[in-house]
Amino acid sequence: MPIIGDNFFTTHTLPCGLRIICAPCPTQVVYCGIAVDAGTRDELPHESGMAHFVEHMSFKGTQQRTARQIINRLESVGGDLNAYTGKEETVFYSSVLKQHLPKAIDLLLDIAFNSTFLQEEMNKEVEVVIDEIESYNDQPSELIYDEFEEICFLHHPLGRNILGEASLLRQLTSEHMRTFHKRMYRPDRMVLFVYGNVDANQVIRLAEKALLQADLSYPSYSIKPEPRVTPPLFNVDGSERIIARKKDTHQAHVIIGGRSFGGNDAKHLDLYLLNNMLGGPCMGSLLNLSLRERYGLVYTVESNATCYTDSGVWTTYFGCDSCDVKRCLRLVERELQKLVETPLSQHKLNAARRQLKGQIAISYDNYESLAISTAKRYLHYGSTQTMQELFERLDALTPKQLLETAQQIFAPQNLHVLIYL
Repeated sequence: MPIIGDNFFTTHTLPCGLRIICAPCPTQVVYCGIAVDAGTRDELPHESGMAHFVEHMSFKGTQQRTARQIINRLESVGGDLNAYTGKEETVFYSSVLKQHLPKAIDLLLDIAFNSTFLQEEMNKEVEVVIDEIESYNDQPSELIYDEFEEICFLHHPLGRNILGEASLLRQLTSEHMRTFHKRMYRPDRMVLFVYGNVDANQVIRLAEKALLQADLSYPSYSIKPEPRVTPPLFNVDGSERIIARKKDTHQAHVIIGGRSFGGNDAKHLDLYLLNNMLGGPCMGSLLNLSLRERYGLVYTVESNATCYTDSGVWTTYFGCDSCDVKRCLRLVERELQKLVETPLSQHKLNAARRQLKGQIAISYDNYESLAISTAKRYLHYGSTQTMQELFERLDALTPKQLLETAQQIFAPQNLHVLIYL
């Protein structure tokens, strides 16, 4: 029987291991999908780009449907079907009117378990993926993030580029793809998530019916993926701290940052708050006020705290004239130094908490994003978190905790700088 948790999420695990999570949503649209515990960090060295390529090829035909039928299945009723690949998961997601939920669940489980990965389709789609890679190469403000993670996680799978390398992608065969799929797309590594005004028992019945068409019995499902290796908190491999690349771009692009906490570490919430103060989406962030409003040196300055299960990366990015790079770096370092040397006053901490709570509350109104983030949390941690629970954790933060976190993450010896000139 489905279990209703204290935070109103209903969960259930099928005999094959597939987990199901449902949550109520006050609209006639249902947001649902499949989250797979398979990402770039799970690729073997010769499989660079495989997780993302499998995502693409899952739309190119199953044992029951052609690529055209997959496209039309939900579009014909005004629904949407999409997917993305990350370092730790692949997510297929859809949005449809409530009455079309059976179509969505049937299609999602079909592409998750029954994709055929035909070689002739791979030969065409590999060029699409390579075009995607080249489009990123044309966008230095995007490319620099990928290279920075490669630097931060040097020699570790988390440093791999999600899109992979063109030369390796062209060498992959349908057999390579099926091997990866059988290893990683196991029902016990998946979560079916549904966010909408629907009955959880109906969702379970629909999933059971769809899985009758899936072959879950073959021996390959007993092949366990390689265990994930946790990197140390800080980079200890002696890699360069400051790297400059000649890119011949109109402006310089700069990232400063380093490794940070994973989702299993309670301190990642401390960094989440500090990061939002420094370079979050508000015009009043510390870095925006300094680099843009006070000195007019940049158009864009932002900071991000990316959280994986067992590690993370914190970054500040800005674009400026080449002659202003050193000055901008000094201004960033000055703001970091303040947080490292001086505890926040209670007044500033309260203001930062109030601002972040407002942003979180607004984000909860984006139902699709909320559905996906809930599924990811349940996939990786086996739990959910309500907005109120998150607010309570924010309320418990103290100036001393935040100072200690800043001293760890923002210490100069733990930071890298990557510059595109």
